[in-house]
Amino acid sequence: MPLLALVLIALIPLRQPLSDWLWPETRLQALRQQAGVALSEGKLTSPDGHGARELYEAALALDPDRGDARQGLTRVGAMALVQARQAIDGGHFDFARERLELARELATPRDQVEALARRLREREAAHAGLDRLVAQAANARAQGRLDGAPDAALPLYLRVLELQPQRNDALEGRDDTLADLLQQARQALERGELARGAQGIARVQAADPGHADLPDALSVLERHVEQRRRDADQALRRQRLDRAAEAYLDLLAIQPGDEAARRGLIAVANAHAALSERYAADFRFADAQAELERARELAVDAPAVTLAHQHLDRARESRKRFDQEPPLARRQSLRRLLNEAAAAEQRGDLLTPPGDSAYDKLRAAQAIAPQDPAVRAAAARLLPAARRCFETELSGNRLVRASGCLDARRALEGASAPVREAATRLAQRWIAVGDERLGAGELHAARSALDSARRLDPGAPGLSELAARVQAAAAAN
Repeated sequence: MPLLALVLIALIPLRQPLSDWLWPETRLQALRQQAGVALSEGKLTSPDGHGARELYEAALALDPDRGDARQGLTRVGAMALVQARQAIDGGHFDFARERLELARELATPRDQVEALARRLREREAAHAGLDRLVAQAANARAQGRLDGAPDAALPLYLRVLELQPQRNDALEGRDDTLADLLQQARQALERGELARGAQGIARVQAADPGHADLPDALSVLERHVEQRRRDADQALRRQRLDRAAEAYLDLLAIQPGDEAARRGLIAVANAHAALSERYAADFRFADAQAELERARELAVDAPAVTLAHQHLDRARESRKRFDQEPPLARRQSLRRLLNEAAAAEQRGDLLTPPGDSAYDKLRAAQAIAPQDPAVRAAAARLLPAARRCFETELSGNRLVRASGCLDARRALEGASAPVREAATRLAQRWIAVGDERLGAGELHAARSALDSARRLDPGAPGLSELAARVQAAAAAN
């Protein structure tokens, strides 16, 4: 038997591939290394034989019994799918088809290949009209139609990018359109159109949160929001209720969870409710109803609105009963009330006891004949006493009683500048009480003082700071 045959027979029990003995191991190792490098570089196949596929196949041909070459070909198939997916997203459809065909030839799982093939067909079908859409978008931008309709520039660019995310002309067009929208938003803010400006900035933020001009626009918006808040608080202090309500509603349109703006809106509703009560007391029912409706529009569930409604109903019933009295009885009732008011004033019972105070008697007389000269004279005589009452109680830090005196002043002189100034002074006293109680750890008392100050003047200096500290203390507990 030839010597070579004897060697081969001796090797059979060792169960090692013949190639380990007949072919140099260095050649196989070199092929595997070259294939790995080609795969890492994304060079999956090449006509010159230096692609990952060709190198792994060469290694497999040298040694069909080695599994690492087959595993390498499996990795080539998987990478072919990755490159196909990237090519589809980038609009390189011919290259995507080549990579899908490579994956099929390498027996990559069929379901994965066919899923990408369907995606390729869908993108190719859509791509047929993408050039037209980009042209339409550019034309819409040139005409100033940036957003707000399906055929406006931004929706068209976004539609193109949804189908082809890496398309450069669509990306550039979208960015330019967003810059135009931000410029329009800034101009709207400068004109005082807060809601419109905020809406434009929000649209840009939704389309591209990383847009280069967005941080500056958000800073501008924040400044205008704070200015609008100051304007709203000042308008409320000056009893410019429609202006205050408009500003608070703008703030809530931008940030529905803005509790400070919501409290301000309730304060405006309370002011309308107070006007309704004053008109009802004078039997000016049309004016009272109008103020009540305005209060309901702003805060239908506010307690002051409910009380104003009840007060209006009672005033109407009182007027109805009064109209049914004979003229002589009316004059007698009016004279009696004025005499009782004067007697209470002489006793010093300006605000108390309820129902028998000079203030209550005068209010009843005003309900009967608000324009009667004797009634107007009594009101003018009582007003200085109400003012002195307020100053006395405030100086003695009897804040609840000072609030009652302030109510009398409002009824007698309306929402005048001195009344608003007095309300702010009283609110600041309540803020000081709140600070003191919070420092003593009495959270409930601090919150009560905060509410009292807020009802008097939602824009009082120091109110927002106290509110923040009370909220922080409540969260800590």
